[in-house]
Amino acid sequence: MADQSGRVGGRAYIGSFTSNGGRGVLAATVDPHSGALTVTGACDEVADPSYLAVAPGGGLLYAVSEAERGAVAALALDGPAPRLLGRPAPVRGESPTHLALAHGHVLTANYGSGSVSALPIDGAGRPGPAIHVVQHQGGGPDEERQAGPHAHQVTADPAGRWVLSVDLGTDSVRITVLDPVTGRFTPHGETALRPGTGPRHLAFHPAGGHAYVVGELKPTLTVCRWDGEAGLLVPVGETPLLPEDGSATGFPSEIAIAPDGRFAWVAVRGDDSVSVLALDESGEKPELRATVDCGGVWPRDLVLHPSGKWLYAANEHSGDVTWFALDPETGTPVRAGSIEAPAASCVVFA
Repeated sequence: MADQSGRVGGRAYIGSFTSNGGRGVLAATVDPHSGALTVTGACDEVADPSYLAVAPGGGLLYAVSEAERGAVAALALDGPAPRLLGRPAPVRGESPTHLALAHGHVLTANYGSGSVSALPIDGAGRPGPAIHVVQHQGGGPDEERQAGPHAHQVTADPAGRWVLSVDLGTDSVRITVLDPVTGRFTPHGETALRPGTGPRHLAFHPAGGHAYVVGELKPTLTVCRWDGEAGLLVPVGETPLLPEDGSATGFPSEIAIAPDGRFAWVAVRGDDSVSVLALDESGEKPELRATVDCGGVWPRDLVLHPSGKWLYAANEHSGDVTWFALDPETGTPVRAGSIEAPAASCVVFA
């Protein structure tokens, strides 16, 4: 959505954990010259809206309620604060951590129950109760974190043909087809990653031929080739996200990739840093160039502004969103400012 001056990315929306003092979903303006955020309002009617997605056209926002009985809410973006549209719809899964929009449906990754749900969207943009839930099976070598499946992300591929779900508990990425009429998933394949890495999120290279999977339990980035015709994801290598001398430990959370494909950035909780990676022309050999302070504590989310000029970290435990100017030559983030945002968990732009 463009703001009143026609700028795309002129508004930001911040999700947060209401159970830990967050204000729900915050709305903010984005300064076109500095990237600075100014909060204009908040909606606290959704419990723990930890992840957000903006609808095409920018007039609506969808939020997961990361509660034991998970739900999805729709919010209108026609004022200084988001406005809840109707009651949140149940996902028939526990503790959803991520959502995406595909083929007229809201898709959620339900971490607690290890499942993925599809919810229909009506003519007014409101989600209905989940009409299909796919239950993942399996586990991993980490007895505490991988005793069972934990779906952490669900997303469509760049062409919108396939739906990929990243499961931290099973060390794998599942590939399905979503029927746009019935909202049912059809299994297509499953890609196994190195046991114990705990994959959390993936992002596609702008050229579309590669995907990068962030490991939460091991600070690594797994590089995969992506065949969009066959729906095939093939791991081809790993890159460390922290110095290999053992001087730092952490739990990576999110990845952002430059529109021109030259750089990638990954937030690392615990080390409270942002890893800067240079991408080669092939896209298969990321190189860790630097790590910089995230500007706070426990960066749960990391997102690039649509202009490609600024990077934003949602620092959950310090309760702020910090933004960085990006050096166009080296990709190095330089801290430019921050705002208070208690229990911040996600940032999106419209």
